[in-house]
Amino acid sequence: MSRPTVVCILGTRPDAIKMMPVVLELKRRSDEVNCVVLSTGQHREMLEQVFQTFGVQPDEDLGLMKHGQGLAELTGRSLIGLDEAIGRHKPDWVIAQGDTTTTFTASLAAFYQKAKFGHVEAGLRTGDIFNPFPEEFNRVASAIIAEHHFAPTQWAADNLIREGRDASKIFVTGNTGIDAVMRVAQDEEQTWLPDHEGRVILLTTHRRENWGEPQRGIAEACLQLVNENPDCRLVVPMHRNPVVRETLEGVLAGKDRVELIEPPEYAKFVKLMQRSDLILTDSGGVQEEAPSFGIPVLVLRETTERPEGVDVGCAKLIGTDKARILSEARLLLGDSSAYDSMAKTASPYGDGAAASQICDLILGSV
Repeated sequence: MSRPTVVCILGTRPDAIKMMPVVLELKRRSDEVNCVVLSTGQHREMLEQVFQTFGVQPDEDLGLMKHGQGLAELTGRSLIGLDEAIGRHKPDWVIAQGDTTTTFTASLAAFYQKAKFGHVEAGLRTGDIFNPFPEEFNRVASAIIAEHHFAPTQWAADNLIREGRDASKIFVTGNTGIDAVMRVAQDEEQTWLPDHEGRVILLTTHRRENWGEPQRGIAEACLQLVNENPDCRLVVPMHRNPVVRETLEGVLAGKDRVELIEPPEYAKFVKLMQRSDLILTDSGGVQEEAPSFGIPVLVLRETTERPEGVDVGCAKLIGTDKARILSEARLLLGDSSAYDSMAKTASPYGDGAAASQICDLILGSV
């Protein structure tokens, strides 16, 4: 009897990080399944860092990234490329993660090719189709097509049930991002700021809805925090998008105790999170990862599809208002009891065993 084929599709760095535990587990079971990894190359340079960290290379790189292309062009080229690739491999299952354009087009291409689609990190919702944009649409649309929904938490599973998805096809597995971050945290040595004995504030901001004035206010607030706290250093990995870089550099370049750095490879970024004392972010993945290390997270967004951390108290949703950012960060930097109440709250996002559960469910359905 021939082995079933599972095609794993990824396109951005977050996709790749959260798909790697699933890919590695499928490859570990190579006597049971043929695992094919397809990359759309949506974040090409940053993807290569992830591949090197986990020792995996894609079987095919569709090379769909093109400078200056808009969402419509990326969607169209991705759909055509993935439809052709899935047609060549004729998989039993197509698996993709999250809420990117690659994930949406992977689900649609799987539907066109009549392959079962498994959605990793299913059920995240804000309830606002434009926030985050276009991610909220991507994940809602992917859910319509999915044969199996691998929800990271019960809250995410409940969202899918409320939308009318078949409860027998919804599985709470934990988040594969926790699998990835725990694996890397154990393997890598700490190399960040060995000569700095004080505190570290980590800022990551790249969301489209924060471009322009919101991002400028974020940067100004962080600079003021550094100026008010002489023991603190601010580290800012800058997204490669020039719109983001122009704003951050305009406010923060050349300032004392501020480091603007290139996006570190994933393993180094994990160690940077561990080295940090406070994280300000609009990233979804960082909201999930940081609580694993007991680091308070201030979420620079108006809505979040990851409310579990906010609900239990390890993260706080504060938006982008400069005064609010300063108020919340000052509280954590100046009040040890407020800090400890967030830092000592257990993460709600899983125990690092999500990938094995997902593979069990996939292989049990072919």
